[in-house]
Amino acid sequence: MAEKVFIDGNEAVARGAIQTGCKHFFGYPITPQSEIAEYMSRELPQIGGAFVQSECEGASIYMLYGGALAGAKVMTSTSSPGFSLMQEGISYISAAQAPCVIVNVMRMGPGIGTGGQQGQTDYRQVTKGGGHGAYRCIVLAPSSPQETFDLVQRAFYLADKYRIAAIVLTDFIIGRMAEPVELRTLEFGPLPEKEWALKGKGGKGGRCDHPAGAPRFPGDLSKGIITFYMHLLDKYQRIAESEVRYDTYLADDATLLVAAYGSSARMARSAVNMARAEGINAGLFRPITLWPFPEEPLRQAALAAGKVLVVEDSPGEFVEDVRFAVQGRVPVHLLGLWGRHNERGGGIIYPERILEEIEKLT
Repeated sequence: MAEKVFIDGNEAVARGAIQTGCKHFFGYPITPQSEIAEYMSRELPQIGGAFVQSECEGASIYMLYGGALAGAKVMTSTSSPGFSLMQEGISYISAAQAPCVIVNVMRMGPGIGTGGQQGQTDYRQVTKGGGHGAYRCIVLAPSSPQETFDLVQRAFYLADKYRIAAIVLTDFIIGRMAEPVELRTLEFGPLPEKEWALKGKGGKGGRCDHPAGAPRFPGDLSKGIITFYMHLLDKYQRIAESEVRYDTYLADDATLLVAAYGSSARMARSAVNMARAEGINAGLFRPITLWPFPEEPLRQAALAAGKVLVVEDSPGEFVEDVRFAVQGRVPVHLLGLWGRHNERGGGIIYPERILEEIEKLT
């Protein structure tokens, strides 16, 4: 039977990575995720791994790039401003199709961050690419420490399966929330050999491959670029067809569908229970993969309910994908950042505040 421990979401990130065999971490401290690096710095040397505190986030993403090209399981973690500094490197990683895992524990606001540390204002940047070149990253959004632990393991698997960067997107609340977590090793199936990895001629029986660090365009440059993008688009299509994940709660008979992800989904689930206690048939739709986005399942759930309330701790980013999914066929309402301002005070959109909005719409 798997051991169960009481830990927060940040420690769940680190433990999940080690559980799946990650022994190489490169990162730079930035709140609210510094505990991830702290845990790795203590534990990795004890299992023969390597922890490197880089001089900045830009350096850490290129260290990650190098480790990924060598075929190692590698990870970094950061928070919003640091994630922005990594964008050029992530674009290079995507061009090289170098599998790795990046954890972004969001904090509120542009620039260095404003209005406190909890928030969900990185959604658009993380799900739409962030850097140049029209690339994609798989994005997983847990809503509990246990799911964080599990999805970090899945992120490593998906990264290796598709040769892609996989991002685990959490936030201040999930990162600092402590709950019992079962330390189970998840099995996802076999993975292809990393024949492309830079292992040296000795590691490849004397064979000398082209560097894996950049795409090569043989012959006519424009045709080579088209061939490269056709390959990427085919891969992204396979991911979109196979890896969509979402969760629903009391949505089958809902007449109002609440859509939320991450920590906001936890608050929304409680609000749905409170609404049901009042005789209101509310339900919840929670995307787990923010890319690939569960567009069709969300559309069907929204059409069945007839009305959608989006809850996100942001001025409004996730709501754009919800509106796109429903195609204007049902009304979509937003309870966003301003939902914090209520008589209870504080900086969280609490279930009671969500319930008030549900009551207004029914």
